[in-house]
Amino acid sequence: MKLSEFKFELPLKLVAQHPAEDRDLAKLMVLHKDTGEIEHKTFKDIVDYFDEGDILVTNNTKVFPARLYGNKEKTGAQIEVFLLRELNKEMHLWDVLVDPARKIRVGNKLYFGDGELVAEVIDNTTSRGRTIKFLYDGDDQDFYKLVDSLGETPLPKYIKRPVEEADRERFQTIYAEEVGAVAAPTAGMHFTRQVLKRMELKGIKTSPITLHIGLGTFRPVDVEDLTKHKMDSENFKVPVKTAELVNESLNSKKRVCAVGTTAMRSMESSVTANNRLKENEGWTDRFIFPPYEFKICNALLTNFHMPESTLLMMAAAFGGYDNVMNAYQEAIKHKYRFLSYGDAMLII
Repeated sequence: MKLSEFKFELPLKLVAQHPAEDRDLAKLMVLHKDTGEIEHKTFKDIVDYFDEGDILVTNNTKVFPARLYGNKEKTGAQIEVFLLRELNKEMHLWDVLVDPARKIRVGNKLYFGDGELVAEVIDNTTSRGRTIKFLYDGDDQDFYKLVDSLGETPLPKYIKRPVEEADRERFQTIYAEEVGAVAAPTAGMHFTRQVLKRMELKGIKTSPITLHIGLGTFRPVDVEDLTKHKMDSENFKVPVKTAELVNESLNSKKRVCAVGTTAMRSMESSVTANNRLKENEGWTDRFIFPPYEFKICNALLTNFHMPESTLLMMAAAFGGYDNVMNAYQEAIKHKYRFLSYGDAMLII
């Protein structure tokens, strides 16, 4: 398929600037992929679409405050450093984006807070990319505490407002555990303790994978021929317990739902020869777009995504191109809220 086939007009007023007042009161569109039928619900109604023995696979990655503001030595110029990923734990080496990039050169020292944290630029990677080394002697736990206190919640740039204290909690799932993401697995942000409890009482299982979301997930596709697009690699882990529970549900012909495109990519990167899920750990750069035969999941929970994004392409591969593009027009008509803090879509 071609990039231009995923173009649509997204009214700016539908890009959510704040989350729903209560997580589970966001809208939920239910798309039946076999018929194209659409239902308009509220997120807490999701429990009605699953039964005993079904499983939802969540992504338990935890967003850390990856955006740091600091000053350059000597000149004191203010700089923004966006932490992308840790390259070496012992040496506190990080892959980062800097702004303004033209002022940040190899050898520069950068100071954060009142000088509690200092970093040195040791390499240029891309026009805005740098490798930096934090000059820090404490242990890993103390280092992350310091980053946590100095950093800012990394809201996407399309949220055109200052970061608020409430974002620390809301730009995160309630089951986030494994620190490492610079963006939230947004489909999971709608779950509340009450919704999860109702699922548990109904005999619906939930089990985690971990995929640390990097900015590559949101990198624009800049080639018309989708086969030429290369995804950035992201680190993921499928635990043995999750693989066992998913395979139990598959063997019983039950519903297996990926909570978000990240959970889906992780599972599709961990398939056995007989189309079952296997324990796995590593890096995935899998790019899923139509046509694609999904091996594990028969349901997908996701948010509403940007035109021409790889996330929209995966949703279209799963739900059917015509179904999903039609559903997006319905979403615009019914004023669903789009992107990270927006509403949800369940494709079954």
